[in-house]
Amino acid sequence: MKTKYYYLKATLAFILAVGTVLPLTAQGDKEISTLFGNKEGGIDNGGWGGLTFGYTKIKDKDTYLMGARGGWLIDHHFTLGLAGHGFVSDKEYYNLDMENLDKGFNLAGGYGGLFLEAIIAPNYPVHVSIPVIIGAGGVSYIENTSWNDYDSNYEPYILDSDAFFVFEPGLEVELNVVRFMRISIGGSYRYTSKIDMVKSSQTMLRGFNGYFGLKFGAF
Repeated sequence: MKTKYYYLKATLAFILAVGTVLPLTAQGDKEISTLFGNKEGGIDNGGWGGLTFGYTKIKDKDTYLMGARGGWLIDHHFTLGLAGHGFVSDKEYYNLDMENLDKGFNLAGGYGGLFLEAIIAPNYPVHVSIPVIIGAGGVSYIENTSWNDYDSNYEPYILDSDAFFVFEPGLEVELNVVRFMRISIGGSYRYTSKIDMVKSSQTMLRGFNGYFGLKFGAF
């Protein structure tokens, strides 16, 4: 528990430090700049929303992520908002249900929460951003069922499930396509609290993600 909060505090301190330094280094003159302030002393406000499409491995199986994120863009350099991701494995897990050993299950879940992002040199066509998600989520083993088995009253059988805390820092390379659209490619590390589920490691959700993102808004 102590290690988790140490990394959380360290990352937040780093993001705030980046947000403080960037406006200072971005100006070629010798005028003094304030935090999140332009030359006239005001703040440029913007906002955006977007989608992400990612890949990771959980329990050595291919798992796909899809998410949405967005928020208030402060002076072009810092985003404060919300983000969420859903994930599902395309592979089946067997030998989980002791009464039905031949029954297969898919791993599915999601997480989301506070979204923080520091943007380095946003006015350049290609630049770097540092996103962080801090929140919570849930994960389940759901019985694998074909489309033919679905009807209006169908409820999937959930073998086991658990909730977790998540802390996910990342690094992205971003491209300004047009004034209202950006695309990005990046990676992140998903750190979660311990998972308590049948025949599963407590750290099975921890790992690296790779993803592609789209952003639309007023930058």
